[in-house]
Amino acid sequence: MSHITHDGGVAVSAMPSPDEGPTAAQLAAAHGLAVSGARPSLPEYVRQLWGRRHFVLAFSQAKLTAQYSQAKLGQLWQVATPLLNAGVYYFIFGVILHASRGLPQDVYIPFLVTGVFVFTFTQSSVMSGVRAISGNLGLVRALHFPRAALPISFSLQQLQQLLFSMIVMFVVAIGFGSYPSPGWLLIVPVLLLQFLFNTGLALIVARMGAKTPDLAQLMPFILRTWMYTSGVMFSINKMMEGRSEIAVRLLQVNPAAVYMDLMRYALIDGYGASNLPPHVWAIALFWAVAVFVGGFVYFWKAEERYGRG
Repeated sequence: MSHITHDGGVAVSAMPSPDEGPTAAQLAAAHGLAVSGARPSLPEYVRQLWGRRHFVLAFSQAKLTAQYSQAKLGQLWQVATPLLNAGVYYFIFGVILHASRGLPQDVYIPFLVTGVFVFTFTQSSVMSGVRAISGNLGLVRALHFPRAALPISFSLQQLQQLLFSMIVMFVVAIGFGSYPSPGWLLIVPVLLLQFLFNTGLALIVARMGAKTPDLAQLMPFILRTWMYTSGVMFSINKMMEGRSEIAVRLLQVNPAAVYMDLMRYALIDGYGASNLPPHVWAIALFWAVAVFVGGFVYFWKAEERYGRG
């Protein structure tokens, strides 16, 4: 389309004539096509992820099976590794440093084993999450699927591993006088809340690790510091007696400490409600919902950038 200008020249208009037909963008929109790798809306992303739920479960099971496939003891290392850690911690903190302060031995040993197994659940979820994208770039670049499926799969893998390992927790608890009771039913909501928290954390570090792979090298030091401040090897109440009340409360609302305390309360007869911070269930729910929802949205916002570069 053209017209004569005031100086006698001819100007060409960018407006298409009716004969030119619809543009490529209009045709794509009309037939439901979208830009390859574009981030879908949050509701659509959730719908796509739910549609891949069978892949998430199968991928987590495959990773769990392959984890110890080269070891002679195979899946027994799922139990042996945290149990050996608990034995080392008991020797150092229970025997040498007397960190069992205020707890009798028939309570301290299941207390320690439970703490190690529960913290390992969170620790392993974070470590596998930080490599979820950077360690699976071939899969990310080859196939189109919601990338959140990967950190969720790894967190689910760690949950399955913990469920297998809990047989040892039950044996230790019973061996030291804590027999099955209705209180053990509390284990189910505790695991559900911790799984949501761990998954949200895995989503957060997965996005960070996709951009900065070196974070995987730094994470063990962060997790070790977190472990030593979470009361895995000692009772926060007993160890912090005479200290600032604010400092005690801050340590107690630490999410790792919250989920360990709730699991110990459910499993160990001698671990009374006095060891729990006020409103502990509300705190556990807050950490689970806030971190899961926040982590999911944070991960989704970078969906179109995963696997590039």
